[in-house]
Amino acid sequence: MGEPTIFEQIAAGDIPARIVYETDTVLAFLDANPLAPGHTLVVPKEAHERLRDLPDDVATDLWAAVDELTPRVEDAVDADALTVGVNDGEAAGQEVPHVHVHLVPRFDGDGGGPIHAVAGSRPDLSDEELDDIAERIET
Repeated sequence: MGEPTIFEQIAAGDIPARIVYETDTVLAFLDANPLAPGHTLVVPKEAHERLRDLPDDVATDLWAAVDELTPRVEDAVDADALTVGVNDGEAAGQEVPHVHVHLVPRFDGDGGGPIHAVAGSRPDLSDEELDDIAERIET
């Protein structure tokens, strides 16, 4: 196994962080390089690189933490809304090979865009292509 990720080091107490939530399996802390006041990261304590790698019980705990923390973060900074995001894989912009969910408070007029803005140009897909993709996802 390689070097521990920065998130494992935070969970182990080797790197300081402003921890706002902790269970046996999940940790949440303020992002050291926030996109907005209150920007919080929610991570499993053990390193799992991609969402598909999470054991079911850890995935359940992770998303329960996101559900609990979303209104708390929003209220703490009096945000107008909150964007929840996951960069799942290097091609998606994941910089730390450890699942982490971003809770980014949003404010009216903050200049941020919708989640659709992250992907660049949009594909022009036919109905047949859309049906084919939907079928492959369903099975």
